[in-house]
Amino acid sequence: MLRRIAVLLLASLGLACSVMAAEIRVLAPNAAKESVFEAISVFERATGHKVIVAWTGTEAVTKRVAEGEAVDVVVNAAQNIDRQSKDGKLAAGTRTDFARSSIGAAVPASAARVDVSTADALKAALLSARSVVVSSGTSGRHMVEVFSKLGVGEQLNAKTKQPPSGAQIADFLAAGEADLGFQQVSELLHAKGIHYLGPIPVDLQNYTIYSAALHASAANVDVAKALLEALRSPTVQVIVRTSGMEPI
Repeated sequence: MLRRIAVLLLASLGLACSVMAAEIRVLAPNAAKESVFEAISVFERATGHKVIVAWTGTEAVTKRVAEGEAVDVVVNAAQNIDRQSKDGKLAAGTRTDFARSSIGAAVPASAARVDVSTADALKAALLSARSVVVSSGTSGRHMVEVFSKLGVGEQLNAKTKQPPSGAQIADFLAAGEADLGFQQVSELLHAKGIHYLGPIPVDLQNYTIYSAALHASAANVDVAKALLEALRSPTVQVIVRTSGMEPI
């Protein structure tokens, strides 16, 4: 099966295996880890090139690029890609959207499942939780706004934890450090030690588009561009869906 996927990807990209395999570096967020990891795996087998990835949170990706870390490809939330393209840190015109993720909720595996399918149910779950944990990225910022919209912002201030960028909310829940947590669905769906409850209500939902772009100082431009194309290939888009994200 993997051989067949590699052949299909190679054909879709119009690539030929290079005699001299190149090595490219990627900086990417944990929220897109499963789909990007699989895309890279298929890409490497199809082309013979090597991809080295540093995984962290969306805000940490942005900070590292801003501070001058040089890589070939940067994967991040689309708004961060746009901002750093305007700043000249990323190559203008190379933004490649490949997935969209919604925000989900979870509880520890040892806890009873709670209903978060409506605004009223979510509000009740928040008020009954002894502690709540949200990310410090785009999903966490949005959830703080949701708390205010539901009229429980003040009640949640004292019992809401917001760990540094890159932290996995599932880890806090599994360790019993919070009763209810929120993060991108792709980071919760397959996590161990938790019960994934589902996405937050549509009327409160926020979608993050994940994109990739060339770094302004990319050393292997042609190979990096091929990886961007791989992220949009039909084969990889199937993998994106199984990770809990929506293909774009």
